[in-house]
Amino acid sequence: MNLYRPDLKRFRFLRWFDFRSWRLGMIAYILNRVTAIGLVLYLYIHLAVLTMLAQGPSSWDPFIRIARAPWFLALDVLLLAGMLIHGLNGLRIALTGFGIGVRGQKPLFVALMIVAAVALIAGALKIFAG
Repeated sequence: MNLYRPDLKRFRFLRWFDFRSWRLGMIAYILNRVTAIGLVLYLYIHLAVLTMLAQGPSSWDPFIRIARAPWFLALDVLLLAGMLIHGLNGLRIALTGFGIGVRGQKPLFVALMIVAAVALIAGALKIFAG
């Protein structure tokens, strides 16, 4: 199936899954978009939980039991990963928008993702230890 035929314009999102054309810039673009969508979804879930918790201690206590479960802590690590990737990639985009590091944005992206990985490991250790 040719994903680039003009009659398949409504299926343009399928190009995201064509790994042959992925370069570092495309990976950065996809990571930025996916983490943005994830963070927006988290915001709405967070607001729903806060609304539920506003009902008082009868809602708070069961939530705390759920929030301490290992699977929930893993979701916190996933949230941290999204925040780090999106924030640091956004910093790279802002710097290049101001003309700083334009020629070296690929190494900058790699360096910032290494920083994100190190911070994620430290954060995950703190989340699961605390």
